[in-house]
Amino acid sequence: MALATAFTRLLGVRHPIALAPMGGSAGGALAAAVSRGGGLGMLGSGDGDAQWLAREVPLLTAGTDRPWGVGFLTWALRPGVVEKALEYGPRAVMLSFGDPGPYAAAVHRAGAKLILQVTGLDEARKALDLGADVIVAQGTEAGGHGARRGRSTLSFVPTVVDLAGPVPVLAAGGIADGRGIAAALTLGAAGALLGTRFQATAESLADPATVAAILAGRGEDTERNSVLDIVRGSPWPSAYTARTLGHPHLERWQGREADAAADPQARRDYDDDLARGVIPPLPVWAGEAVDLIGDRPPAAGLVEALAGQAEQALARAGRG
Repeated sequence: MALATAFTRLLGVRHPIALAPMGGSAGGALAAAVSRGGGLGMLGSGDGDAQWLAREVPLLTAGTDRPWGVGFLTWALRPGVVEKALEYGPRAVMLSFGDPGPYAAAVHRAGAKLILQVTGLDEARKALDLGADVIVAQGTEAGGHGARRGRSTLSFVPTVVDLAGPVPVLAAGGIADGRGIAAALTLGAAGALLGTRFQATAESLADPATVAAILAGRGEDTERNSVLDIVRGSPWPSAYTARTLGHPHLERWQGREADAAADPQARRDYDDDLARGVIPPLPVWAGEAVDLIGDRPPAAGLVEALAGQAEQALARAGRG
């Protein structure tokens, strides 16, 4: 029996599971597979590069006729990017990290659902004021970028649920199996947004070294940091840090972020190691639930398996 929620009914999907729109991992093949499996697949478009979308959207639409979406880093968007992406006909647009105000109206005019990711209650209130159709409540356990001063998923999600009222909330952060999805539902969420788990799938665009690191990773080996953004010259706003697995340049500069930012050799050393293949193309974004990931299955089957695990976990909880 499928787990029907306000999210599944709103988006027309079978399972309350969404793919986090991860840059470097969530391309057309992965998004299509998640949608084909009954979840909501979302492209990780980052700043909305037109050539990237022109390549990945056809892969997505060739792989599924089910609902899909596209996600952007709000702080990195340029004028006209969201409007251009909407021409492809996504069912939903997700905006994360930054002010979504300038883009909300365009999403609604196009008839797409507006999904806004929030990392604090002030952001959640603004998302509701903007007419968000779905809110993603991201806890600090999440892999990749999030609030420098955030809250854990367990306490943050129900607080946002109470604030949001009838607006569906997806839980994000530290969820990598069906038990985590079941827990999100018991907290009042209408589903879960998963990232790290979907990096280790057959269709992921993640570099093989990144996938291998995730399969071998442990939650206690992850940490939030700004070092890797600094040494690779990434212009992420200072309000956000990223949870990653260990990295040689993180070990070198941890606790000396100001020194790294002021030393041009830090960037040159990083670029040199990248060119020599000593480090992977991107830091290994990984959440605290990385311990629960031990294989690299096709994503469509994974969605079905996760949904089944969630149903079983809820049934066990109901039996006491």
